[in-house]
Amino acid sequence: MTSATARAYIAFGANLGDPFATFARTLEALDALPLTRLAAHSSCYRSAPLGVADEQPDYINAVAAVDTALSPAALLDLLLALEAAGGRTRAAARAPRPIDLDLLLHGDTELRAPALTLPHPRLHQRAFVLRPLAEIAPGLVIPGLGPLAPLLETVRGQRIARVPPAGQPARAVDTRTPIGG
Repeated sequence: MTSATARAYIAFGANLGDPFATFARTLEALDALPLTRLAAHSSCYRSAPLGVADEQPDYINAVAAVDTALSPAALLDLLLALEAAGGRTRAAARAPRPIDLDLLLHGDTELRAPALTLPHPRLHQRAFVLRPLAEIAPGLVIPGLGPLAPLLETVRGQRIARVPPAGQPARAVDTRTPIGG
């Protein structure tokens, strides 16, 4: 990789198939992208679907950090290809899905384009994004939004549960607690 790399954060979500196996394959695929290396990933979290009228299974969510020399647009194109390879279709908005990958941040880039907005336009409204992001980057400052910790406070009413490693009980995450707590 060249010295002109950026730390990018990618949200993962799935509520069809085996989300845990899909997340594991996704991490391998992210690490295999050109000019990109997996730097970190969060635990998995379970959350209810937001903004849907029909019954859907809960989502499994996580965030991965990659160091990449790809442009934001090139990285997005590869993420969309990974979604397609994982069986994602876009027949209806907010439909259940076997994989959903969102480019949350790409370095300090602020971008408003038809195909891509950075930071992700709803990042600050979603506990299922902010909590895993805080797990791997607690001191993160989000361009145009500021430090991560106060943003986490704004989603305190959204309940999510960290999914523990096999054999350990789940615990609900109180988004009102300090990030390090």
